Amino acid sequence: MRIRALVVDDEPLAREWLRNLLSREDGVEIVGEAEDGFRAVLAIQETRPDVVFLDVQMPGLDGFGVLETLGPRELPALVFVSAFDQHAVRAFDVHALDYILKPFGQERLHATLERVRARLRDRQAGEALESLSTLVEELRALRSYPVWLLVRQDGRSFFVRVADIDWVEAARNNVLLHVGKATHAYHDTMQGIEGKLDGRRFLRIHRSTIVNIERVKELEPWFNGDYVVALRDGTKLTLSATYRSALKSFRKPVGPGVEGRVPAVDPAGEQAVPLES
Repeated sequence: MRIRALVVDDEPLAREWLRNLLSREDGVEIVGEAEDGFRAVLAIQETRPDVVFLDVQMPGLDGFGVLETLGPRELPALVFVSAFDQHAVRAFDVHALDYILKPFGQERLHATLERVRARLRDRQAGEALESLSTLVEELRALRSYPVWLLVRQDGRSFFVRVADIDWVEAARNNVLLHVGKATHAYHDTMQGIEGKLDGRRFLRIHRSTIVNIERVKELEPWFNGDYVVALRDGTKLTLSATYRSALKSFRKPVGPGVEGRVPAVDPAGEQAVPLES
């Protein structure tokens, strides 16, 4: 069985070391390498490797962030590679195929490749997808909320930082992410994207609208219990009466050192905007 492998590590010498070891193994083809998590996600999508040797600690988007960004159907077999033993338990907890502690040699790598071959046979038999789905869901629970979203639009793939999103709008089978002057179509439902966003920062104000509460400038009473939500860039959205109760949890600022929701603020940013009872 031929194995197509992708090498991901932010250290050039570590990538070279692993490439050399892999080149000595029969039936292994190195289809690419990546020096950070962002490039790793794109490389996995482009090359469709059988296995990824994935460094745990990388700047920007780490190894666990790569898994979080990809869906279970896009995940190949995974081998975590790290110089830090404290990551081993967590790696196995998310159902990694194997975990290799740096430095390692040919014998250790050969044993890992045998496990990869066994996993690939399971996948061909349709037995691996459920495990990968569990991996992604448990990882998301561990990490709470993603920092980045991978957007595929007009034949391109790129990352959007969640904190940069001003508001989200429903659009048929997608949602629209409004980021400054740009708008990006993201394939998800409103319920799905709401689950990916930190409820301390993002608020559902309408069945078709989610807003970054830090972008809110002021609220203006409208008709039938609705409000106009004015953002700092001049955008005006509707807070429907159905979702008005959710906004009340943002009324009081959070004390120092206390976790909680971010309050809606007045134009000066000094105090919470009072809502009518």
